[in-house]
This record gives sequence, C-alpha cells and structure tokens, in this order.
Amino acid sequence: MVSHSGLMTVMDRAARKAGPRLRRDFNEVQQLQVSRKGPADFVTMADQRAEQTLFEELSRARRDWGFLMEERGEVAGDPNKPRFIVDPLDGTTNFLHGIPHFAISIAVEETLPNGKREVTSALVYQPLTDEAFWAEKGRGAWVQSERLRVSARRDLADSLIATGIPFLGHGNFAEWSRIFGAIAPEVAGIRRLGAASLDLAWVAAGRFDGFWESNLQHWDTAAGMLLIKEAGGFVTDFRGGEKMVERSEYLAANDVLQSKLHKLLAGALR
Repeated sequence: MVSHSGLMTVMDRAARKAGPRLRRDFNEVQQLQVSRKGPADFVTMADQRAEQTLFEELSRARRDWGFLMEERGEVAGDPNKPRFIVDPLDGTTNFLHGIPHFAISIAVEETLPNGKREVTSALVYQPLTDEAFWAEKGRGAWVQSERLRVSARRDLADSLIATGIPFLGHGNFAEWSRIFGAIAPEVAGIRRLGAASLDLAWVAAGRFDGFWESNLQHWDTAAGMLLIKEAGGFVTDFRGGEKMVERSEYLAANDVLQSKLHKLLAGALR
C-alpha cells in the first residue's frame, strides 16, 4: 500500500465526509432546492452543504490556512501559509439532471519565494464510484493505491480526446468550433462529459488521451493539473505556454500528443 502525507489524509477524510450526503442528495435529485445563480449556472443546496462540510473539516485541521471556494469565494488566511482551492460539486448540471458524473475537487496551493503560486497537493473524489485520484508534488499520481500514468498513445488517429463545449452565457462558441473542426477529423473520438476535474483526472489515468477547454475557473482545474503532471503528462495554455490560469486555457496530453494537438489548435486560431 502506498502511503501519503498527513495533509492528504486530511483532504481525503474531508472529501469522504462530504461524499455520502452528495450521494443521498443525488438519489433525491428531483426534490432538491434549486436556485438560479446566472445563465444556465445552477447552485443547489447539495452544493452548499458539501462546501460547508469541506470548509469545516479542512479549517479544523489547518486553522490558519486560507481558501478559494466556488460558492463563498476567497477566505483570507495567514498569507505565509498555503491555501485550499475547493470545488465542492464539479458537474452541478449533471447532478441536477440525474447524470452520475460529478466530483469533489480539493487542491493545496503554496506561495513560492518568488511570489508565484504552485499547487503541491491534489485530490479529485468521485462519490458515486468511491474513486479518489490524488497527487503530491514529486510523489506521483494515484487512484486509491494504484499508480497513474498518462496514456502512451502516440497517434492522434487512436486517441480519445475530452473537451468542454460553450453554452448559454459561457465561452466563445466560434473559437471552440474552429478548434473542434481542426481536431475532430484527426482523432478517434471526442467526449464532453461535463466535469472538468474528472476529465483531467481521467487524462492522468490514461482513460482520455488528451483534453482542451477554455473559460474554466481555478477551482475546476487546480487539482487536475497536478494529477496530470505527476502522471507524466503536460498541461499548457493554447499558445504552448504556462499561463493556463491567467488565460483560462488548458491543453493536456502526453508529450507527443500534446505537441500534435497544439499544432492543430494553434493552426485553428490563426
């Protein structure tokens, strides 16, 4: 059995405490109280309860750490300490429609001496399958106690690629259409499953061979990016650089497919 740090134990315990309530609420999805937060962007009582549970559990274990959370936003902590980045329910629309594909995402972000921030611990937990994808910087990526590796495929024609599709009030459909038009004819298939944290975790697990999406929030991607890097993959922005968060652009795959996908994507955006 692989061992992980005390911090990862804290993160795993918090996710597993929030998970059962999400499972119960999912089974009663028709009775959930739902409010509109924006165009086609729903927030549920289940989402809020999960976030409260995660906040309580994590802050109890690391009392002076800050938070960046989807619902309550930024919660200040000791500026010299790390902070948690939390999405309590990634895949809310799936959840509301009874589609069993959603996750809890928790990352730990530390401030480096040069002022830059770096994610050093990550957990993506899928309550319905009880799968915990986790990574710590320099220690690899895992699902439960099984080591993760990105796909070894080298040919686009054999590759299954994940993406997100713009929708009401979110994203640039014209740009996405150009990228789709360049990539789709070259690959074995494209999937849009509706939970970016799981898409990224599945790239780390080799279930997807690559991924692209824009207009994502930091809590959608912070954990998944570390999972991919620790599984031997690469994540860049659409220009091939490292400004994924600033530009809200994410392209991920193994080294060979990353290069091939980037050429197609860059060509589509010229």
